[in-house]
Amino acid sequence: MKRVDVVYALIRNHNDEILVVENENSRWSLPGGAVETEETLEQALIREVYEETALHVERKGLAAVNEAKLHESGHHCVFFTFQVEVVGGTIERLYPEEITKIEWVSIKVANERMPYHTNGIKPLLDQHAAYTYQK
Repeated sequence: MKRVDVVYALIRNHNDEILVVENENSRWSLPGGAVETEETLEQALIREVYEETALHVERKGLAAVNEAKLHESGHHCVFFTFQVEVVGGTIERLYPEEITKIEWVSIKVANERMPYHTNGIKPLLDQHAAYTYQK
């Protein structure tokens, strides 16, 4: 299996809603995607969020690390979910062929759309670990 690192952004607004995106495969997720060669997790996070939402973000704490072996694709994925803060931009689908919808949803709806967060989204908002790229 090929190892693939994936980053996701947990973005919450002042109404306690979570930003989610629907991908071309009709699956909902947090904004994010695969880390490219030579990218740090933080660089990939900032790039992927911008590509999917047109928002500029600043990385905050690491909220969760999940892992899955996706046999249909032959990938062993490690998912890094970061809390982020929006620092600019306006929500827009820059690649509508890849992202079919972008929505702010309640935590309840986010949990329903993304059941792979087995304990739900709420705990991810309240916990974080330090992330440091060591040069």
